[in-house]
This record gives sequence, structure tokens and C-alpha cells, in this order.
Amino acid sequence: MKAVARCRSVRSRQRLIRTKSVLRRVGGIGILPPVFSRPLSSPGNPHKKAAWRQRLLLAAACLIACGGCTNFIAQGRNAEGVSLFEAGQYQAALAQFQEATSIDPANADGYYNLAATYHRLGRLQGQSGELDRAETFYRQCLDRQPDHVDSHRGLAVLLVEKGRSNEAVHLLQVWAEQQPWLADPKIELARLYEEFGNRAAAEERLVEAVRADPSSARSWAALGKLREETGQCAQALWNYQRSLQLDEAQPEVAARVAVLEGVAAQPASPAPPGPTRSVAVPPVWR
Repeated sequence: MKAVARCRSVRSRQRLIRTKSVLRRVGGIGILPPVFSRPLSSPGNPHKKAAWRQRLLLAAACLIACGGCTNFIAQGRNAEGVSLFEAGQYQAALAQFQEATSIDPANADGYYNLAATYHRLGRLQGQSGELDRAETFYRQCLDRQPDHVDSHRGLAVLLVEKGRSNEAVHLLQVWAEQQPWLADPKIELARLYEEFGNRAAAEERLVEAVRADPSSARSWAALGKLREETGQCAQALWNYQRSLQLDEAQPEVAARVAVLEGVAAQPASPAPPGPTRSVAVPPVWR
């Protein structure tokens, strides 16, 4: 499988896949819940009841804010780790990702980042131990977020690299069965089938993807790419155009639309002349 889990971000730079974003820090601000000197029993006086409810709401708000701060700090550690990863400082990046998962054990992106980094180290150094760690962290990420697209892709890539292609296919098939309304598992299955050279199966999965989620720009773009590569240019152009209608911020897809529209606008070339015909003259025998 050609694609390997690479480092960028999806929602922000807290994840190693896709777009970059500005790193923000929490400047030493701590929010603590209020301390109650008496048990939280409801008073009888209506005015006291109202005040009691307000204190409860304030306590809940503070607890929620504390949880938000924890998540925000973990995202900051992830973002710092991404910067270090991109600079090739893998051990320092691992330290940041480990800290992110310690601060917020439910942060799936932190486990994905650990997995992707160990995956990179294992490939660079040829060490099976690092690849085993990568597999562990990919699975821990999926335990926390079962629809984590990048972890499914990264784990499938890793399994193929380890010679466990059947497990990779099974992983994605189970994901597709468990969440049939999602286009992403079908797209990843199509990618895998295409790597195996089975383009017919890949196209079937992509057709299923656009049926499952007609608003998925990624599905339409992937289907257009596959059809363009198999010579179905008219269908590919329509698929690309549909993808752009759903998401205009796709410069690569826009470029393919321009190319295919240019090809469609060209007049058909005249057929080349056939071979010159002549009367067959029988040989003369002497």
C-alpha cells in the first residue's frame, strides 16, 4: 500500500494528518469548582432553593470548564508534537504526545499521533518493535474513537506492510459493516482494493460510498479519479464536478476538471485514411 500514515492535522494541528493551524497555549489559567461547606441538600425556603440551584449550576459549569481546559491543554501538546515531528525530532514529538494522552486519556488524536510516529520510526529504522508499538497505539485510538479515519487507514497500511493483508481488509470491512452510513470505510476499502490491483472492486466500494453519503465530496473525488484512470472520462468529469459543488476548496480536483473540460471541448480528430488499394495483378510466368 503506497499511502503511509503521514503527519499533518484534521480539525487542528493536534492530529498528524492534513491541515495546519495556529498553536494556542493556556496561559496558566486554572478554574476550580466552588467548595461547599455544607452537604448539598435542598433547603426548604424557596429563595434558598433558588440560590441552591444557582450554586449547583455554577458548580457544573466550572466542572465542564475544567474538562474543557484539560482537553485544550492536550490539544496544545499535540500541536507542539506535530511541529517537532515535522522537524524530524521524533523522540521529542513522542514526549509531547505521551504528555497529551496523560493529560487527557480520552484524546484519540494523541494515541493516533503516537502510532503514526512509531510507524515512521519503524519504517525508517527497520525495527519491528516500533511497528508493534504503532499497531498498539492505532488500536488504542480506535478504542476511544471507533470512526477515526486516519487510524483505520494507518493501521490498514501497517498490516499490509507486515504481510497481513487479509487482516487489513477484514479491519475495514468490519468498520464498514458497523457504520454502514459512513462513506469513509468504503473509501478506504476502495483504496486498498486499488492497491491490490482490483479496480472493479474498488469502483464498487466507491459507488457504495456515494450512495451511503451523497454529500461526501471525498467519495465523489475518489470515484472521479478511479474512472479517469480507467478511461471513463465523461463520468469522471461529472464526478469531479459534483465533488467541487460540495466542496470548492479542492485545487487538485479543480485542476482535473479543467483538464477534462479542455479535452471534451476539442473537436474529434478525423479518422486516418485507410491503406491504398490496388488491383491485384497476377504474376506472369515465363
